[in-house]
Amino acid sequence: MYLEIIFYVLLVLVAFLYSSVGHGGASGYLALMALFSFAPETMKPTALLLNIFVSLIAFIQYYRAGFFKWNLFWPFALASFPAAFIGGMITVDAGWYKKILAVLLLFSIVRLLGIPFKTAKFDLKQNVFLALLIGAIIGLFSGMIGIGGGIILSPIILLMHWADMKKTAAVSALFIFVNSIAGFAGLLTKGFEFTTEMGWMVVLALIGGITGSYFGANRFKNAFLNKILAMVLLLASIKLIFT
Repeated sequence: MYLEIIFYVLLVLVAFLYSSVGHGGASGYLALMALFSFAPETMKPTALLLNIFVSLIAFIQYYRAGFFKWNLFWPFALASFPAAFIGGMITVDAGWYKKILAVLLLFSIVRLLGIPFKTAKFDLKQNVFLALLIGAIIGLFSGMIGIGGGIILSPIILLMHWADMKKTAAVSALFIFVNSIAGFAGLLTKGFEFTTEMGWMVVLALIGGITGSYFGANRFKNAFLNKILAMVLLLASIKLIFT
C-alpha cells in the first residue's frame, strides 16, 4: 500500500517537472515503473498513453501563452509520425534501450549546460532537410522504446539556436503528442489491454501535467527552465542506468 502511494506521488512529480518544460515524461514514467517492478510488457504502452495526455496539456498551455511556432514544428513531425508508427511495431530488448537512452540524455545534459543561453541568438533559420532527418531518427527511436522524443529534440533545437527555451517547449510538446499517438497506434497492431491502474495513472499524470505546464508557460523564467530541463534529463538518465 505504501509503495503504491509513493509511486503515485512520484508519478505526479515527474509529470509536473516534465510538463513544465513541454515534455510528456515517458522516460521518467519508464524509470519509475522499472523501479517499482512493473511487468516489461506494460511499461511501453503505459508510458506512451501517459505521454499523450500530459504532452497535450503542456502544448495547450504553451500555445495559449503564444510560444508555438508552426514553421519550426512541421518538418520534425512530418518525418517522425510514420517513423514512430513503424518503431511502435518493433520490440527492443529493455536493457539495451534503457542504456542507450541514458547515454543520449547524458550527452544532451553536457551540451545543454555548456551553452550560454542568456546571450545566445535564437530564432536562426531552420534547415528543413536536417529537421526532416532529425525527426525521422527521433520518431523511429521513440516508437521503439516508448517515448515521445522531446528529451532528444529539445536540446537539438536549443543547440542549433532555432528557438529559445519556451518556443522549444511548445514545439516539443506537440512533437511528443504526435509521436506518442503514432507509437501507440503501432503498438496497437500487436494488441493492447487497458487496465484500471492505467486509468488512475492517467488521472494523476494529468494533475501533474496541468500544474507543471501552467507554471512552465506562465510563471517560470527561461533561466529557471534551463536548470529544470537539465535536472529532469539528469534524473531520467540516472534512473535508466540503474534500473
